[in-house]
Amino acid sequence: MSLIETTNSAYSYPLLIKNLLLAPLANRPDQVITYKGALRFTYRQFHERVARLASALLGLGVKQGDVVAVMDWDSHRYLEAYFAIPMIGAVLHTVNIRLSPEQLLFTMDHAEDKVLLLNADFLPLIEAIRGRLDTITHTILLTDGAAAPASTVKFDGEYEVLLAAAEPLKEFPDFDENTRATTFYTTGTTGLPKGVAFSHRQLVLHTLVFTGLLSANPAQGNFHREDVYMPITPMFHVHAWGIPYIATYLGVKQVYPGRYIPSVLSALVRDEGVTFSHCVPTVLSMILRDQGSASYDLSKWKVVIGGSALPKALAKEALARGIDIFAGYGMSETCPVLAVSQLTSADLEKGEGDQIDLRVRAGIPSGMVHLKVIDPQGNDQPWDEKSPGEIVVRAPWLTQAYLKDHTNSEKLWAGGWLHTQDVAVRCADGAIRITDRLKDVIKVAGEWLSSLELEDFLALHPAVAEVAVIGKPDAQWGEVPFALVVLKPGQEATDKTLIGHLKGYIEKGMVPREATLLKVVFGATVPKTSVGKTDKQAIRKQLLV
Repeated sequence: MSLIETTNSAYSYPLLIKNLLLAPLANRPDQVITYKGALRFTYRQFHERVARLASALLGLGVKQGDVVAVMDWDSHRYLEAYFAIPMIGAVLHTVNIRLSPEQLLFTMDHAEDKVLLLNADFLPLIEAIRGRLDTITHTILLTDGAAAPASTVKFDGEYEVLLAAAEPLKEFPDFDENTRATTFYTTGTTGLPKGVAFSHRQLVLHTLVFTGLLSANPAQGNFHREDVYMPITPMFHVHAWGIPYIATYLGVKQVYPGRYIPSVLSALVRDEGVTFSHCVPTVLSMILRDQGSASYDLSKWKVVIGGSALPKALAKEALARGIDIFAGYGMSETCPVLAVSQLTSADLEKGEGDQIDLRVRAGIPSGMVHLKVIDPQGNDQPWDEKSPGEIVVRAPWLTQAYLKDHTNSEKLWAGGWLHTQDVAVRCADGAIRITDRLKDVIKVAGEWLSSLELEDFLALHPAVAEVAVIGKPDAQWGEVPFALVVLKPGQEATDKTLIGHLKGYIEKGMVPREATLLKVVFGATVPKTSVGKTDKQAIRKQLLV
């Protein structure tokens, strides 16, 4: 029996993605969404295009529960798919365009994709597996106005032509808010990709809570209606961290850059007045090293760094350019945001070094996020900033299971808490500081040595452009730290100079003395995963042979 009295005529208001559009359409219908600074649409036009796309998909026979896949660069089309596909009760599959053909085949078959929205740039990927894609029945071509390329793939039409011919859907249906809205696949370095799914309810709750979190801090890093937003996290990766939904809900000006080219990204920041973005460290590093943007004023740009730890050296470089840089924390399975490292007014009175220490932390968990740091026996670790443990979490938007994968789902949710596999310490103010991944902790004579902390301090050497640290098996110590180092052009360094550099931090008590066991190899690049993270599994295969 319900504890709340209702009438037969009451409207229950399900938490559906369509309702995120109500406020911007009513209050900011003439605000602009632009693609590359060339195409421009108002929110009113955007909604009409969403309604046309929905109608076109229904015309192809898409029904509730069907999966519609998208392979595109970051574009207005992708944003339209973020809304139109789940709003008709179908499931949006954001396909990782950087997977190998075999991985693509696995994810698309596993998801049971029915319709594919395909950018012409990715035709070679699909042509390589076309004969083995058993579930795709319709394919829509996406182009930037160019003529359709010659292809063996059969298309049902070009995106803009289909939208122009479709009658806008007059009303989007209500259905259960727990209906699956999105699916994508994790990019782990071992095994097959794992399917992660989220419901309308989860995505709406994530949007509402983190709109409040980002906008509530008055001093630094806030995201508000007068901002200009540009994602630099691929839209196939965890809904671009969910921030396109937040930006649309707020009705801000949005800038979609297409393919990531450093000179294009920095020019869009300048020309479109971009004030809020998010990316992994490597992308921001490429932008800052673009010579063409060296004279650009970036002092109004707020950038959230996630996906990998924010290196102190990169934070210092960004602050020197006037960028308001800070870290956020989450993972694919958490929708993704759990915490953000925003600074208070008092924090901003501190010196640069102290500010950087705060900005690079994973941050303070949001409201409705119940987060703990536990030891191997499951006991809570003290908030002393020195007792490491695994982060486990509960929140209303966490994925409930991996798609069709009971075994890994049980491991993910062992004991009723989502296990992140991230090792962290808890600070006195409740903030978390990530020290490593469980699989990347270096165990030296039974003591844990953080690979991330070593990377951070090595990156502060003026000759180091990039660094990754792993554990190398050792007969005497169990493991010793092993660093792959990329030097800046024209710079020189040896293993002895880098170990000497670390000794300065050891003497200050900032780095354990076991760091002197470091072994160093110099290389041209640090391998990356498909979403721009350091690929330590590839480094192990490459170097530990």
